[in-house]
Amino acid sequence: MKRTLIAAVATLAVSGAWAEYPEKPITIVVPFSAGGPTDKVARDFAEAVRKPLNATIVIENVGGAGGTLGASKVAKAAPDGYTLLLHHVSMATSPALYRTLPYKTLDDFEYLGLINEVPMTLIGRSTLPANNYAELTKWIGENKGKINLANAGLGAASHLCGLLFQQSLKTEMTTVPYKGTGPAMTDLIGGQVDIMCDQTTNTTPQIESGKVKAYAVTTTKKLTTPALAKLPTLDESGLKGFNVTIWHGLYAPKGTPKAALDKLNAALKVALKDAEFIKREEALGAVIVTDARTAPADHKKFVAAEIEKWGPVIKAAGQYAD
Repeated sequence: MKRTLIAAVATLAVSGAWAEYPEKPITIVVPFSAGGPTDKVARDFAEAVRKPLNATIVIENVGGAGGTLGASKVAKAAPDGYTLLLHHVSMATSPALYRTLPYKTLDDFEYLGLINEVPMTLIGRSTLPANNYAELTKWIGENKGKINLANAGLGAASHLCGLLFQQSLKTEMTTVPYKGTGPAMTDLIGGQVDIMCDQTTNTTPQIESGKVKAYAVTTTKKLTTPALAKLPTLDESGLKGFNVTIWHGLYAPKGTPKAALDKLNAALKVALKDAEFIKREEALGAVIVTDARTAPADHKKFVAAEIEKWGPVIKAAGQYAD
């Protein structure tokens, strides 16, 4: 009886200590440079989540090593609820891409919830003779060993999508890595490379302007945005089960008090219903997550499944970073 009472008092004391959380600014670490798609998502999300938290949100860009430097910083940060990580699909692909990681993806973080998903599109240079997906696959078959597939660097969304596309077609292309989506897109528009698979946030303006040709979307369902609505999915085009979206989630260091985690998750769910945030995300071609994956446990299950999905793809390609 006495031991039970002491435990109850201790629990109340801990809860009381966190009743006023947050009492100072919260830093969200973005593991990529400013100005990129993930940085944009983070800044829009920060604006939406600061309201229910009644707190100042600071964005800190810690780029490098495919996002692992920023993730490592958060994994090692004080578990006090004031340092968070907003990361994308690289959270699940890094365990296979890097021979050694300074953190354990499923063990060193508290999972707070998934935020959004960004579809991808398969595009080609405007001078490509193929005008639809069927013609593209025929052209690929006729030009084996001559096709240049651009990507934004090891571990980038375009790199991962390109790997899966090649494996699904059972063909190999010459992959051309760039230091970011910008230069990759510039060379695609200029005709120096042939095709690329990248996020709608980057490809939609180029498709609308006619600077590139669009062949398919990587989701299992067709998209509704005007520039992409007529495009078939790769799944319905013959690559059954092909489904690639670039998602973003929120994380805290392992050991962050439950009281803080509960407040953060509640605020995340409110932010995902913010009308202005939804409007901004839809303008980028992103889809706000509204299902069970906004809950910590389901978010973690989803990432674990993504690790299982991408691990074999990356290992089969034999592409690793030190």
